[in-house]
Amino acid sequence: MEVPREKAQGEKTVAQMWPSREETERLLEAARQGNTQAAEQLLGTHREPLRRLIAARLDPVLARRLDASDIVQDVLLEANQRLIAYLQKPDMPFHLWLRHLAQDRIIDVHRRHRLAQRRSVDREESLQAAAWADDPSATDWAAQLVDTERTPASEAIRRELFRRVTAALWQLPEADREILLLRHQEQLSNQEAALVLGLSEAAASMRYLRALRRLRAILVPHSPQKDSLDSSSEDNRS
Repeated sequence: MEVPREKAQGEKTVAQMWPSREETERLLEAARQGNTQAAEQLLGTHREPLRRLIAARLDPVLARRLDASDIVQDVLLEANQRLIAYLQKPDMPFHLWLRHLAQDRIIDVHRRHRLAQRRSVDREESLQAAAWADDPSATDWAAQLVDTERTPASEAIRRELFRRVTAALWQLPEADREILLLRHQEQLSNQEAALVLGLSEAAASMRYLRALRRLRAILVPHSPQKDSLDSSSEDNRS
């Protein structure tokens, strides 16, 4: 039930985040046959992608207090407990099922920490370096977001670019930030992103284009490119 992955025209290839579909399917089939080692390997191969996903979505202030790896451990524990049920009825691709569990956990973590510690957290300076700043592939897709033709020559330039993109992402509405992370960090197709967000493919594509324009407007404020889309129109399509 894997959704085909298709690259948008002109989209550059960056390091793959999720394990290959073929390897995942092989391990899933072995797990269905009762192979516990295959089940452990299946979850293990998704540990690092989950860490990167979670680190990118933790509020920058909370990221200084929380370890994304601890949240990953909770997600994998839940996945292990629910794996048999998933194998019996896999209603979505495995990586999307895992990220759904992770997203629920992230929401819960933010709710608990932001509400319980709002006073102390809000006193701190916002926008510290994101927990995912050391992701080796991050600067690649950050450069892609800013200019699909740009290939910075030095690592220093690339990391500065990534810092700027990270800061800009956190200035966007959550819906815009999420669609950009789905399409660029996780390299999901528009079809997959639509499934994750519960949107039609047309609405997901519209949201992506709007978010990309808004991000570029923050990064290049004097750019002639304007986002002419009304924010409410796409929400109505949802």
